[in-house]
Amino acid sequence: MVFNITSGPTATAQKVVLYGVEGIGKSTFASQFPNPVFIDTEGSTSNMNVQRLDNPNSWQMLIDEVNYVKQTKICSTLIIDTADWAETLANQHIIARNGITSIEDLGYGKGYTMVKEEFGKLLNLLSELTDDGINVVVTAHAELKKKEEPDQMGAYDRYQLKLSRQCAPLLKEWSDMVLFANYETTIVTDSKTKSKKATGGQRVMFTTHHPAWDAKNRHNLPEKLSFDFSSIAHIFNVAPQVSTQTDTVVTTRTEVAHSTQQPETPIEPEQTELLPINQANTTQPAAAAQPEQPAPNFGRDPIVIDPGIDPQLAQLMTANGVTEDEVKAVVVEKGFMPAEVAVKDYPSDLVQGGLVAQWANIFAQITAKRGF
Repeated sequence: MVFNITSGPTATAQKVVLYGVEGIGKSTFASQFPNPVFIDTEGSTSNMNVQRLDNPNSWQMLIDEVNYVKQTKICSTLIIDTADWAETLANQHIIARNGITSIEDLGYGKGYTMVKEEFGKLLNLLSELTDDGINVVVTAHAELKKKEEPDQMGAYDRYQLKLSRQCAPLLKEWSDMVLFANYETTIVTDSKTKSKKATGGQRVMFTTHHPAWDAKNRHNLPEKLSFDFSSIAHIFNVAPQVSTQTDTVVTTRTEVAHSTQQPETPIEPEQTELLPINQANTTQPAAAAQPEQPAPNFGRDPIVIDPGIDPQLAQLMTANGVTEDEVKAVVVEKGFMPAEVAVKDYPSDLVQGGLVAQWANIFAQITAKRGF
């Protein structure tokens, strides 16, 4: 028998685990992977303009949907959103199959072992997808738990996957990349009053292991990156800020007072026919439309663009005679940012993914507001 020997890196589909605190934008981040389809176990994408299969209401339905993706190859990336809700379906499956009321009714540890076995079957099935060239992204919530090292005295807090201690190790071992998303907060102590105040709140993601969280990657990524898909887009051979949707700003809605994360556009979900990869529209979205002739000013003062505004957005504003106040009016009306935030201070994902990429729609709204 003869075996082939290969060397060097090989381009393969990736198995990615993305976890973080609630509301940080895990689903929005995942939606920027190439040609994604969601299996939404918790309904978190109901206000997002994305392709999704029916929400699974049972463990068997979840398995069947993964098999459906494997057979039809309807996407380039399958997203399981989220792992902890999927584990709940596995728990319910074991309970129903054994005719019991609680997973602990099977005896000490037996029920959890059964759940671990079912969860392992799901991961094996997802591995078959990556073997077929389909990326798999599994999102999960994070929770704080006490950690005590055997060779140290005392315990400390650390973020972990919000999964059982049986399933969490399986998921981490299965993955090629574990990314932890959180808000970067700095504690400042007042020199006079000695009181402490938290500042910052920038969204970041961590890619390597730390005593305070689990993370890993096989692509020599920096330890800390901005929580923006453009930071890892090169791994998937796609341009940053690409979206297969061209008519909706895809963002995540949160309270601005607690985060710089921009909200999601509340829209009616569209019924989209899912096509196999070889039939799906895999072309890169066209650049934002730029009318050849600047929009007339009708006697208005010359447009002055703040030099701190993103260059691409500034170019579009100049070409179309759009003022900063007009851009802010649309953004504020949609609830993306408060009126007091200047355009130059808008987050990059809002500027690139929401304004530049959707400029044709933005400019149409501005024109309508002008009344001419």
